[in-house]
Amino acid sequence: MNQIRQVNSRVATDANLRGRAAPWALASLALATISAALGTSLANVALPALAERFDATFASVQWIVIVYLLASTAAILLAGRLGDLLGARRLLLAGLATFALASLAAALAPTLGFLIVARAVQGASAAVLMALSLALARSAVAKERMGAAMGLLGTMSALGTALGPSLGGALVSSLGWRAVFLANVPLALASFAIGARALERERVQRIESIAAKLDLPGALLLAATLVAFALSTTLGRIAPGPWATLAAVLAALGAVAFVLIERRSSAPLVSFALLKSGGLGGALASNGAVSAVVMATLVVGPFHLVRALGADAATAGLVMATGPLVSALVGIPAGKWVDSAGSRRVTLVGLYVLLAGAILLATFATSVSLVAYGAPLAVLTAGYALFQAANNTAVMAEVPSERRGVVSGLLSLSRNLGLMSGATVLGAVFAAASGAGDVAQAAPEAVAVATRFTFALAATLLGFVLAQAHFGRGVRL
Repeated sequence: MNQIRQVNSRVATDANLRGRAAPWALASLALATISAALGTSLANVALPALAERFDATFASVQWIVIVYLLASTAAILLAGRLGDLLGARRLLLAGLATFALASLAAALAPTLGFLIVARAVQGASAAVLMALSLALARSAVAKERMGAAMGLLGTMSALGTALGPSLGGALVSSLGWRAVFLANVPLALASFAIGARALERERVQRIESIAAKLDLPGALLLAATLVAFALSTTLGRIAPGPWATLAAVLAALGAVAFVLIERRSSAPLVSFALLKSGGLGGALASNGAVSAVVMATLVVGPFHLVRALGADAATAGLVMATGPLVSALVGIPAGKWVDSAGSRRVTLVGLYVLLAGAILLATFATSVSLVAYGAPLAVLTAGYALFQAANNTAVMAEVPSERRGVVSGLLSLSRNLGLMSGATVLGAVFAAASGAGDVAQAAPEAVAVATRFTFALAATLLGFVLAQAHFGRGVRL
């Protein structure tokens, strides 16, 4: 009896310690999340200054952004799997240290080539930050507070996206382009310092056991496939032609080969049985589809505001900032609502709000009022914040500890693939619907019609996602 009391007392003490450490652990994960988001959004605004500094073409300096995207996309699922095998805490801290060093190297880069290599390392380490933050959030808080944790991380991601252009512009104009990369160093180091004390230590497997459980051929093939897919989307936007088509074909062949290899692997990187059972595959597909629709607002918005509505670049930027700002404001309340109302209910509400926003954008796209675009955009992104908090919670709340890293990586990967697909597919739909060879030269009326058609298609896609959410099974792992 005394032994039972001692065990219960020890468990209660451990739970109390974990409860007191949870806010600090979440603070570390929040800083890691915003660091990864700023890694992309800060660099975009510095491209003109970098082209001038290195006397390079705009196509050349665009690789500063592209290589970050390629590396983070290719490494994200492997990062999740290694987190399960090596320990998510240990790998996150290593990722934060590498991210800080790569950011410093980028800031001190003497040549464009050196900067691009530093950005590749920064992108790969950002994949660790993105993949493992969700996994560690599940370990840091009690199950009944998972929604609030997911809402917080979603807010940090949206905040990083929203702050990037304005903060980057201020840094470049006042301190120069190197400050854009230096800005990430203190954030990553602060996340490292807090996480080293607050994140719970895990039991780490032996190296021999890790080697047996890591599907290295599958991981390398998947990385190559994802790089090819990312290249097909980015090259398709900046330099359409045979290279983009070749990359798309290689991505398709790589995907087929990956499925064949994984089905025969004794320790697959991605378990297809896991995807088929419990609704996880549906949750990931919904995550990708919704992300594609949100990306369409970023692709279509600037053209519609400038070409169809006659707004100047500064005004268009302010209207476009509505989306990430609304997402940042809604994220935390959305997470708390998930905790009180349940993830399924909030997922459905979020999808209905998303659908309403897409329908409003399709309906009012011919209006000459900026509000007629900004208000529906705010509705759509509010729905996105609700959906993300609920969907992430539904997936991560039930996942076993030994799968958290890879499932978290799958969530981040599905979002990234959705964003890239939205930019490519819905961007191509928008361009085709305008009826012009170059949408930047299309007539205002043609751009407005193309906007309506694109968001009507987006609304149709959201309708399918909503039907799946209504009639599909909930996530059970």
